[in-house]
This record gives sequence, C-alpha cells and structure tokens, in this order.
Amino acid sequence: MNKTPTGIGMTSPRTRLRMIERLRQQGINDEVVLSVMSELPRHQFVEEALMSRAYDDVSLPIGFGQTISQPYIVARMTSLLRNGGKLGKVLEIGTGCGYQTTVLAKLAREVYSVERIAPLLDRTRTRLREFRFTHVRLKHADGHLGLLEAAPFDAILMTAAASHVPAELLAQLAPGGRLVMPVGVAEQRLCCIDMTDNGPQQTLLEPVKFVPLLAGLG
Repeated sequence: MNKTPTGIGMTSPRTRLRMIERLRQQGINDEVVLSVMSELPRHQFVEEALMSRAYDDVSLPIGFGQTISQPYIVARMTSLLRNGGKLGKVLEIGTGCGYQTTVLAKLAREVYSVERIAPLLDRTRTRLREFRFTHVRLKHADGHLGLLEAAPFDAILMTAAASHVPAELLAQLAPGGRLVMPVGVAEQRLCCIDMTDNGPQQTLLEPVKFVPLLAGLG
C-alpha cells in the first residue's frame, strides 16, 4: 500500500472538490468563500494521523482541548460575516490551528486574531509563516476583551461559545459592522449581531456546538 504521510493523494484537489460540492448541497451559496476553501490545504492544519479526515464534515481535535471546526461551520460563519460584501478589518477570537484565520486572510484587508493558549498560538504562528501574509497579526490575549488597541473592527468572528455577547466586543465593532459567534452553554446557537444606527441588532440562527470561551491566558 502506498502510504502518504504528508497527506498527498488522500487530500487531492478532487477530495477538496467533493467537500465543496457537499457544502453547496448543505446550502452554502457564497461562491467567493467556496473558492477560497477549495484552494486551501485543510489537511495541513491538522495532525498527520487525522489528515485523511481533514475534508470530512466533522470537527477534529488540534490539541490543548481545542478543535478545528467542521468545513460547514467555517463556510457558514465566513459567509455570514461577509454578508455578500468585502471584508475590511476583521478580528478573530480564537486563532486555534489557523485554518479559519487563513480563510479570513484570503478575504479581508486586515486580520487580527487572538488566542489565549500560548503553545497553540506559537505552533500556528509557525504554520502561517509559509503563507507569507503581511496583513495578518496574531496576539496572545484573552478573547473576552477583544483587541482594543486595534479597534474598531468592521467584522468580528468568534470561534468559541460564550454564555452572552461580551460588551467589550460590541464596543469594538464599527458602525455598520457585524459580529458572528456561538452563544449559549448547554444549548448553543449561532448568533449574528449587526451594529445599526439604533444599536446592536441580534439574530439567533441554527444550533451549533463549540468549545467554551474561557477567560484568562493559558
């Protein structure tokens, strides 16, 4: 049997195409997002032992009690954040393995991403160097607090579930901006908050399951 430890073969362009077709069948119709995801080597963001599952529609462990979100969730949240338009300055809460960060980097003018787990951030920082992004900034920080020194943001995406929408994040959202995040504890829902002239307007969407947003640094 021809083993492919680097993921080549079992993670071929054809495999990615099947993932994209599945996303379309699941209702993702943002072709800009789908085009970016079709080009990215998702298998390079997971451990070697899990490479063969990288394009399945499941979340996978990335160490430190964290996960890489399933492709549908990445596509869904990114599409919601874009809302049919271009992304300007974006804040990501929860860098994780860097896959969602890279998707955003392909779509946004600027990306700031914060991660509370230092060893995970260090590993991801090394991984992202090969992309040679000059508009992506990673920071070891508490996601509850956002990133005040770089605010305001046109869009904020959180990849961990909070019991409520942190006031600090709303304060860092620019007028006309959008925040997409999971909200809830035992039962979580995807939540979309738009900063309108009348203040933040919240819309609850489908049930989701994310790791919890934790306070402090790790």
